[in-house]
Amino acid sequence: MAKTACDHDVLIVGAGISGIGMAAHLEMMCPGRDYAILEARDNLGGTWDLFRYPGIRSDSDMHTLGFAFEPWRHEKSIADGPSILEYLHRIVDERGIRQKISLGTKVVSANWHSDRACWELTVDRGGSRQTVTANWLYLGTGYYDYDDPYDAGFDFSAFQGRVVHPQFWPDDLDYVGKNVVVVGSGATAVTLVPSMADKAASVTMLQRTPTWMFSRPAKDALANFLRKILPEETAYKITRWKNVFMQDKSFKTARNKPEKVKQFLQKKIQKALGDHYDPAAFTPPYDPWDQRLCLVPDNDLFEAMKRGKAQIVTAHIDSFDATGVKLKDGRHLPADIIVTATGLRLAVAGKIAVSQDGAPVDFAQRFYYKGCMFSNLPNLAVVFGYLNASWTLRADINSEYVCKVLNHMDAVDANVATPYLAENHGLEEEDLFDFSSGYIQRGKHLMPKSATTLPWRLNQDYRVDKKALAEAPIDDGILRFDHVDQRAQQQLEAAE
Repeated sequence: MAKTACDHDVLIVGAGISGIGMAAHLEMMCPGRDYAILEARDNLGGTWDLFRYPGIRSDSDMHTLGFAFEPWRHEKSIADGPSILEYLHRIVDERGIRQKISLGTKVVSANWHSDRACWELTVDRGGSRQTVTANWLYLGTGYYDYDDPYDAGFDFSAFQGRVVHPQFWPDDLDYVGKNVVVVGSGATAVTLVPSMADKAASVTMLQRTPTWMFSRPAKDALANFLRKILPEETAYKITRWKNVFMQDKSFKTARNKPEKVKQFLQKKIQKALGDHYDPAAFTPPYDPWDQRLCLVPDNDLFEAMKRGKAQIVTAHIDSFDATGVKLKDGRHLPADIIVTATGLRLAVAGKIAVSQDGAPVDFAQRFYYKGCMFSNLPNLAVVFGYLNASWTLRADINSEYVCKVLNHMDAVDANVATPYLAENHGLEEEDLFDFSSGYIQRGKHLMPKSATTLPWRLNQDYRVDKKALAEAPIDDGILRFDHVDQRAQQQLEAAE
């Protein structure tokens, strides 16, 4: 492999699931490539290091949220945050990745230099600005704003208790014996309420609109059985594909037969709650999978409700007073602590100021290419996981694909790979995110474009994507490969 004139062959931004997955694939598939991981936070783990609220857990099973190359060994497949962090730490240690991670390194900007075939990044390390270059840039920065969550615009000035956002959970928060109101009905609220219920005097999930929920055991009985009788990797592979199939089937059934799925979900909740079941609290005004379903492992939310430790109130907020929440229907919810689980704010490319030869890149004007690259933007890939399945499924296939592209570049002596799209392309655009979730709708104007057909479509079908990326040639006539003489350019610049 020809050494590039950049500081690194590959720079990975983000040491969460996406970034660690890319690093592991480079170790396996491109062992000659020099790479580094830049992580803005002081710890690796991304989402699983950032969120520290009670009960933090996956809402996908770890046989699909885990990597294809690294079996999940714990008994629980719906895992808590510390277990997921342990999994990630084990991977970076066992695969020699940890020493490649620079913590406390925030990427401020990234500019592609066509004449040098290099990305030039400005980074902030402890308040000091530095420059680092790479031939390829891989953004594993996630999909939401780490610094600025969604603000629903509530006025808490009269409230005399404590207001907390789950994204910035304080270590010193004591909720023992307190009345807690969790505002929101998404995955965070559904996780928080049962987790706080045993210690708090009361926990109320205050929802404006119900959310579709489904329950399943936290332990995967088949996975745990297979691990006893089969080699670990074989058992994991079988379980993973079983869960991929079930996720896909459930999603497509919900889209094709929504009324049937509604009845199924409601019957399960009614069975779990018995006399405590209130249809108004569990009947959303939209179809299942118009928004992501909320997982209730081991019926924990429903069990807390039956014990009288938790309740769901469906109403609109009028205002917040000194002692709690006034509702528009006249009721008052007493509160010592209010948790605003009102959602996230989408962010593209980790809010990095990305430019191409000095011109700012507007991702909203670019088409996705093969779910990870962008039209007419060289040597850059990102991860935006599936909305209807585990994030890591896309992270895995994207990492594998990019490694294949890098290896092909070596084979043809290229240092530039650009998905070419002509101005008069004639592509038909589709609604990239036909989900009604608030965070999706609020951020749609920021998101890249998607066509109705591959390879310019950000697909939502993992099995189709995996097959397409495996079978389609790397040199498909769209991805153009070029060679820029970097050293000659450096010599020219030095002479000037």
